[in-house]
Amino acid sequence: VVTVVVEGVVALWLAARFAMTMGLGWREALWQGAFHAVSAYNNAGFSTWPDSVMRHVTDGWVLGPLMLAIIVGGLGFPVITELWASRRKRHARWSIHTTLTVWGSAALVLLGTLALWLIEHDNARTLGPLGFADQWLAALFTSVSARTAGFNAVDIGALELESLVLHYVLMFIGGGSAGTAGGVKVTTVFLLLLIVWSEIRGRADVELRGRRIGTQVQRQALSILVLSGAAVSLGLLLIIPLADQLPLDKLMFEVVSAFATVGLSTGITADLPPGAQGVIIALMYAGRVGVVTLALALAINQVPRAYRYPEEKPIVG
Repeated sequence: VVTVVVEGVVALWLAARFAMTMGLGWREALWQGAFHAVSAYNNAGFSTWPDSVMRHVTDGWVLGPLMLAIIVGGLGFPVITELWASRRKRHARWSIHTTLTVWGSAALVLLGTLALWLIEHDNARTLGPLGFADQWLAALFTSVSARTAGFNAVDIGALELESLVLHYVLMFIGGGSAGTAGGVKVTTVFLLLLIVWSEIRGRADVELRGRRIGTQVQRQALSILVLSGAAVSLGLLLIIPLADQLPLDKLMFEVVSAFATVGLSTGITADLPPGAQGVIIALMYAGRVGVVTLALALAINQVPRAYRYPEEKPIVG
């Protein structure tokens, strides 16, 4: 129901906008609207236009619905279900999962938008030529899309190095669990930040809003992050000798984008040799199927034992 409603509403909205601003017939406008609505909601990032949505960089009536579809799809169905169920409860208590996903996503989008504007507002090849309001719109859309949506309203290949590094982080984190987004997921990263914060404060338990988070979930989050980081590192090590004629920062962008199933590129994908493209394919498959399968395997692979070994505390740090 959520999928049909969101994609349907966004498709009709985009179709009307395309018909008015691009002079398309209604049949063509409906096709374009439906294609981009489905692509946005499923965080696919495919566009029928060679410049993605750069032609609409100043049109909030196009970028807005696309961002709405991206965010709803990326939140994850457990979060959507809980938000819908609690809509009529004045003091509804969100679960820790929903709290981390909603507020974590909001923080990433807002901080990403601010950072992108600060870095790119005077870049003549990206935000520089736009008006003040359009700069913020483009920065917001770029921040939202970086978390696995894959559309681009500005030329990704023209971004400053600092913006590329910011994209590494946003792409690697991705969206919410059990949704259409990729990445290691918002809850994974923010749960680990909670663990670090609890350790800094000397707390024995990891707590949030009067609830304690079990050690089993903490270990799952740590395992997903470490194994995902290892996959990205291995992919980069394999691709560097195959495409050593290309800049390292752009190769890193390709690797992270592939693993997080983002679909963004700085424009070098077609220049990669076949072996490097094979690594990219393997990373896309591992990022989409591997992380989900790994999370499920960690959740169900709990073998009870009737004994525990004596405890020992190695020195760390």
